[in-house]
Amino acid sequence: MIETERVRLLISEGEGLTIEYKEHFTPRIAEDLVAFANTRGGTIILGVRDDHTIIGEKLTNALKAQIVSLARNCTPSINISIKQTDSVIAVAVEEGSEKPYSCSSGYFRRLDAVTQKMSNHELRILFRNSDTVRFEQQICRLCTITDLSSTKIRSFCKTGNISMIGVTPDAVLNGLELTFGNKVTNAAVMLFGKKPTHSIHQCSMLLLAFKGTTNVDIYDRMDIKDDLFVQFTSAMEFIKKHINRRSIIEGTYRRDVYEVPEAVIREALANAIVHRDYSMEGTDITVSVFDDRLEIKNPGGLPPGMSANCLGEMSVRRNPILCEMFNRIDIIEKAGTGFVRMRNALALEKFPEPEIKSGTFFFITFKRVYNLELLNPKNTLPKEKAVIETTEKTTEKTTEKILGLIAEYPKISMKELAEKLSFSYHGVDWNIRKLRREGKIKRIGPDKGGYWKIIK
Repeated sequence: MIETERVRLLISEGEGLTIEYKEHFTPRIAEDLVAFANTRGGTIILGVRDDHTIIGEKLTNALKAQIVSLARNCTPSINISIKQTDSVIAVAVEEGSEKPYSCSSGYFRRLDAVTQKMSNHELRILFRNSDTVRFEQQICRLCTITDLSSTKIRSFCKTGNISMIGVTPDAVLNGLELTFGNKVTNAAVMLFGKKPTHSIHQCSMLLLAFKGTTNVDIYDRMDIKDDLFVQFTSAMEFIKKHINRRSIIEGTYRRDVYEVPEAVIREALANAIVHRDYSMEGTDITVSVFDDRLEIKNPGGLPPGMSANCLGEMSVRRNPILCEMFNRIDIIEKAGTGFVRMRNALALEKFPEPEIKSGTFFFITFKRVYNLELLNPKNTLPKEKAVIETTEKTTEKTTEKILGLIAEYPKISMKELAEKLSFSYHGVDWNIRKLRREGKIKRIGPDKGGYWKIIK
């Protein structure tokens, strides 16, 4: 059954792995029916725009018959339930037990808030073990709802722009299908548990800094036994603490640039967390900083049939729930574009691509590059100095381009600005900060969901 209160909560939470908005009914919702059946199930809400605006849709007998017919004509047929609630229509789709499912347009699956068509190669990989219940989806028998932190849940909702007005933390998790009554999934424990390792011992991360290029002399170590978001932020700070950075003077302000780009570190850590095999007990994600390289190792190699050459071209997610949750707070992007952006960021700085190895564990290694002549061929300071200062001027033309894009797209994000201008994220960030200091632009509302305003 689809409860009215649950539908309201789904609208509040926004689109995601198990939620899809449609302004009106079209026969193409068959693709979404198939995608949900092939993934975790979900709900299609007719009568809602992508920005959460409710425009309404009326359920007539004829429309209900059309939707039911679409579900029955899928191969195999898909179980659904339909309900008119308030002014919208909710179509609930069960996760299928006879995967893979297809419609007349082909095979589809969900990646975050995207319905994506699958290739034959992806089909073989994704559904080779379709009868297996993923570790993240299993019920954690050692925990109940009281073992989860309401503070962590509220913080997540605030960051993810999920309204909690009149809604309890328990209801939010239920709406995200992380809990079922008083039962909690392993994913819920790893994301919001008060003490996750008490029941899931392998929910941990080991951070190491070595003197030299071998794993003999450890001079700094941290064991992170907290939720996955804490693991991510702790690892980011640890790495930034132990790798070099240079300072670039732009105008009268300074910005720091790390020898492994910060955006690349962020992507690699997020991938290690959301793609590791959490069913492998007695293992950790391990981050190792050496004098010449940064290594990140996570349990669980690439899925069978997938090679390192496929990274960036296709996305097979071992833990779609974790991917969904990290996507909701903008730590990872949709549709598996992480490795492409990682390689682009390295190429932009003229750094070598990472070395990737996969077996029982997945290894990614970044060389710590500090090429002084490349960074500043004309004005390089003595090589023994740890900080290099160069001067880069922001041209009036660049400022005009940014202001023009903001005027045309007030809700444009920093990442979208970088893509449209073919700039690095840091370059756009510096320009935006400069414009804000000069009082030329102002941010209205939160980072996610707000918009830019040009000050005349």
